[in-house]
Amino acid sequence: MSQFTGQTRLAYSRTWHAINLSTDPRPLGRLATAIAIALMGKHKPIYDPSTDCGDYVVAVGCTDLRVTGKKRAQKMYYSHTTRPGSLKSMSLERMMGKWGGGEVLRRAVRGMLPKNRLRDDRMGRLKCFEGQAHPYKENIVRLGGAASVAQIPEVKAAFAQQASPAQ
Repeated sequence: MSQFTGQTRLAYSRTWHAINLSTDPRPLGRLATAIAIALMGKHKPIYDPSTDCGDYVVAVGCTDLRVTGKKRAQKMYYSHTTRPGSLKSMSLERMMGKWGGGEVLRRAVRGMLPKNRLRDDRMGRLKCFEGQAHPYKENIVRLGGAASVAQIPEVKAAFAQQASPAQ
């Protein structure tokens, strides 16, 4: 049996997903998991850990990021320059105020991606925006998890053309 069944250029094409954090009820960890899976391409049948076959993800409304329990006040982010006495800590609430929800989401997704040479490329395909406006509206094909390909005007025209000769 051939090892290349289904590994076409179309299978490797990158889809744009949109996630609206204002309307999504999932907390930070669940969202980060779903985003990491889309960035890696694990939802595709051609997934291979050594190839980069993931999609783009646009996250809007990052200011409305949800966390459970007392994480907003108690969760800490640490940074260290390896010099003695340089350990810095910041709570999630302070991070949201200083850098915004996009940075919190980026750090959560980054921690869920494999620590290899592909991680920076995958993170480059995550686009986070604090508000609802973003410059990628025309690229988006999937909203959350529901495909919106049928809403593209070219696809509608093709369906209409296909239906008219049959009648």
